[in-house]
Amino acid sequence: MGLQCGIVGLPNVGKSTLFNALTSAGALAANYPFATKDPNLGIITVPDSRLNQLSDIVNPQRVVPTTVEILDIAGLIKGASKGEGLGNQFLANIREVDAIIHVVRAFDNDNIVHVDGSIDPVRDKEIVDMELILKDIETIEKRIDRMRKQTKSGDKELLRELEFAEKLKTRLEEGFTARTMIQDEESAAFIKGFQILTGKPVMYVCNVDEGSIHTGNAHTHRFMEAVKPENAEVVLISAGIEAEITELPEEERETFFKDMGLDEPGTYKITRSAYKLLNLITYFTAGEKEVRAWTTPKGSKAPQAAGVIHSDFEKGFIRAEVIHFGDYIQYKSEAAVKSAGKMYTEGKEYVVQDGDVMHFLFNV
Repeated sequence: MGLQCGIVGLPNVGKSTLFNALTSAGALAANYPFATKDPNLGIITVPDSRLNQLSDIVNPQRVVPTTVEILDIAGLIKGASKGEGLGNQFLANIREVDAIIHVVRAFDNDNIVHVDGSIDPVRDKEIVDMELILKDIETIEKRIDRMRKQTKSGDKELLRELEFAEKLKTRLEEGFTARTMIQDEESAAFIKGFQILTGKPVMYVCNVDEGSIHTGNAHTHRFMEAVKPENAEVVLISAGIEAEITELPEEERETFFKDMGLDEPGTYKITRSAYKLLNLITYFTAGEKEVRAWTTPKGSKAPQAAGVIHSDFEKGFIRAEVIHFGDYIQYKSEAAVKSAGKMYTEGKEYVVQDGDVMHFLFNV
């Protein structure tokens, strides 16, 4: 299973409608709380214009984009940390994902019920945050109890971890998320090891009405001001409009975008942001049979990236032939790139860059 983003939020804010627009998966989207009881898993194609540019040059038999996994998780309510609603299930599902797409409702419509009776995305976000924080406090308290027993041996590493855990507990009790404690690789590793929910990277999606897609509205302006200290990405989208777009024939979509003043579907922005949130990059392979995008974690070395294609590529890695994307586009063919001296031979320590076009040589 690959890395996953989980779509979370209160019931009835448009999570399943957005999920359906992202995946065209047809998850149940209804006008009542807890329409989603079991999490829906979708595989989303990551839009990347570079793939089209390469295929225009190579003219392969097929073009294969890369994908990201999205999980549509049941809505959370107050008391979820104590098992209210579908709380236990929600928290178990969110523990399994690697990053969070937090959807809030930022449109007025008397025909669509809100679980708390009024529209306030800041309040809604705080409800979700607080339930996750309460669960995190419970988790870290148990962890601290175990570590205190283990640190009697005097293990310095464990003592440092315990010290961090106690600071984290205090921070959570003050109402802050664990994300605010991530300062470096060590703190990030501690939080991940503790399985802390509020330590996961997050982006926000404001589900707005059709007229607010471009400039937002009073709800989104207040929300953006509230989350500014988090330095998290906020995307404005009309889930209903996006769902309509997926129902249109391909040839009618471009006209629809122009009529709406859009360059592309809002779901593309979310997909690319989710990809970035998961700290992923794309490299390409390009040949007559196939031009393909591959996903690897940012910072991957060449053998690790090769292993994405097949484990044998990583085990028997010899070297990689690398063409930077810009060079491939400039010289228009692999042969021309070679003639210009722009194809590089790299070994096991090469850190793959986003957009690299690669060939791997291996022997098993």
